[in-house]
This record gives sequence, structure tokens and C-alpha cells, in this order.
Amino acid sequence: MESGTTGRQRTPLDRRRVADTALRLLNEVGLDGLTVRTIARELDVKAPALYWHFKDKQALLDEMATEMYRRMVAGTPLDPADTWRERLLKANRGLRAALRGYRDGAKVFSGSRFTGLVHAEQMEETLRLLTAAGFTLPQAVRATTTTYVFTLGFVTEEQGVEPLPGERREGYDVAERTRRMADYPLSAAAGPEIFADYDRHFEEGLALLLDGIAARYGAG
Repeated sequence: MESGTTGRQRTPLDRRRVADTALRLLNEVGLDGLTVRTIARELDVKAPALYWHFKDKQALLDEMATEMYRRMVAGTPLDPADTWRERLLKANRGLRAALRGYRDGAKVFSGSRFTGLVHAEQMEETLRLLTAAGFTLPQAVRATTTTYVFTLGFVTEEQGVEPLPGERREGYDVAERTRRMADYPLSAAAGPEIFADYDRHFEEGLALLLDGIAARYGAG
């Protein structure tokens, strides 16, 4: 146990506790403001104590992404009776919801490496479901990774405008954009299709992908 300034015992410092604290702070300060020093101060320890568990900030981001995935899986139960379309819809809707729960959530998740095999069970189940539906393994991989990358990219752009649900960054007033682009009428009119109604646009984009997957691979 580490001793505090008051002499009372603290909860032992471990990777999970550090990641939990970092995710909570992420919503307050964003990715740019999330430093090892900030996390250590919140935990009431010195920064070197965190390097005992994480060699650098990327290692911490990896653990944060892993914890985000754990929470996502816990909140997105999958049905073995799903069709391949239902599975990909559920998985990507769940991913988007999970990422939007954190400021800069998509940036944290993008490019991170899971720190264990937390993803393997769901991945195996999804690939098994798609191959049973008639996909070859390469086709199943392409279908799952393409929809995953779409969702990750979509939320990255979405959070550039709405960092958290109900919050909107300054400079993304669609009406003002339309006025400024009056000489470019089609581009001006495209504003609401780019910077608003993200729920509908996500569903439309995902449906386009699923229709393309079905047409490309002859899946029902």
C-alpha cells in the first residue's frame, strides 16, 4: 500500500485504476490536456509512479482503449441468432455509442493496441457468424474491418464538431456557414448534410456499406 499525506491507506495503484482515472479526466480536459502529470495529481501520486505501470503515454492510451472496449462489450450484448447484417449493425452502433461517451474518444481508440485478448472472444464469434452465413474468411475480415473503420472515422469527424453529445464547438454554425458560402450554392446547401443530424447520417452511411458488402460478396 502507498501511504497518503494523512497516513491513511489508499487503494492500491494498478493499471485498471489508472485507466479509469484517465478516462474520467478525458471528459474534463480532452486528449491534449491529458498528461501523465495531470493523472498522477488526480491519483495523489508522483508522475514516476505511473511509469511503473506504463512505459509511456501511448501505453496508457492502449490501456484506456482496452477499458473502453471492455465497457462497450459489457453494454452491447450480441445474439448468436443475429444475421450478419444485424451483427454488424449492433457492433458498429455499439462502437459509436461507446466512443461518443468520451471527449476525443475516437482519437484515443484509433491506432491503439489492446493490452490483452479482451477483443478475441467477440471477434471470433463475429467471424464465425459471417463465415457460417457464406462469407469466406477474407471476406468476413474485410466486411468487419471496413465497417469498423467507417465508424471510427465517422466519430472522429463527428467529435470534431460535437466533442460530447449535446456540446457543439464554436465555428460550426450551419446557418452562418450557408451565408458565408452564398456564392457556392451547392456547397452551402450541403452544410446540414455534413455538420448536422449525425445519427441519421451514420445510419445511412452504415446501410450503404452493408448494401455494398452484400452486393460485392453475394451475401443475403
